[in-house]
Amino acid sequence: MWIHEVAPERLAELFHSYHQALTPEMPGNRSEERGLWKDVSQQEKSRLVAAARLALLELESITSERAQSRQYFAQPGEAEWGC
Repeated sequence: MWIHEVAPERLAELFHSYHQALTPEMPGNRSEERGLWKDVSQQEKSRLVAAARLALLELESITSERAQSRQYFAQPGEAEWGC
């Protein structure tokens, strides 16, 4: 499943960079003053990675629930009809 192919560390880094890019600039907050991933404290990185892991686990559980709910339905053309 694609969720297992995503590293939580990479997802956290991407989320951080997109968050920085989408944060509106405020007076006195120039774009070069925004935090780069390399400048984020180790504690904050750990927190972001933990959040990314939880998000991936939640996505995995949602997709597995959907797959389980579909397992009782026949594939198109395979249903047995009769009384």
